[in-house]
Amino acid sequence: MRSTVNALPFALPLFLVLTGMSGGSCQISFHDGADAPPEAGQFNGTLYGACRVRPSTKLPDGQPKIYGYVLFRQDRPWAAVKVRFDLRGLPTASTQLRAIHVHQLGDLSRGCDATGGHFNPLGRAHPSHPGDFGNFAAQRGRIRELREAQGATLFGALSVLGRAVVIHEGRDDLGTGGDAGSLLHGNAGRRLACCVIGISSPSLWDRDVLHRTSRARPSSG
Repeated sequence: MRSTVNALPFALPLFLVLTGMSGGSCQISFHDGADAPPEAGQFNGTLYGACRVRPSTKLPDGQPKIYGYVLFRQDRPWAAVKVRFDLRGLPTASTQLRAIHVHQLGDLSRGCDATGGHFNPLGRAHPSHPGDFGNFAAQRGRIRELREAQGATLFGALSVLGRAVVIHEGRDDLGTGGDAGSLLHGNAGRRLACCVIGISSPSLWDRDVLHRTSRARPSSG
């Protein structure tokens, strides 16, 4: 069976062939290697990304040192990118909202300052960049959330793979600040921690899902 896929809204058209339908299984091979890394076929059409968050090397004294992971999953080029956040090291007594964004460059040579501006391939105003995740509130010093990355993709020339995730000191004003900075980056302030998104196996994502499921399940007896 052959189908032509029109990608959303960034990935270039992909051509898929479904094979091995016997026994209820289905293998997906991608015929345009420029648009689909080989891992997409290896993981049955799904791509995974992982990003190990560490504090910026340029972090001044008195700022929280944030560690953790940001995990990505996209089941097909046209599907939404799901993102799991697991971040630690935030002040336990603070209710400060903090912004998280995808930045253009996977360059940590000058701490998080080398990651460039927001990833904005279509030249749009913030907060309409792929990877404008908005604001997060820590609970007991930790952020654990599942969100969708509106407009982002792991497939194609405009993939967020190889780019950076940045956790900011302050709140994202979501473009309502009335100045130029608001439309560029939401006036979210200093870059506290960051990481580079790399292609991953499903293991980290599956382990995180299993851990959350086991914590949510009521204990017997």
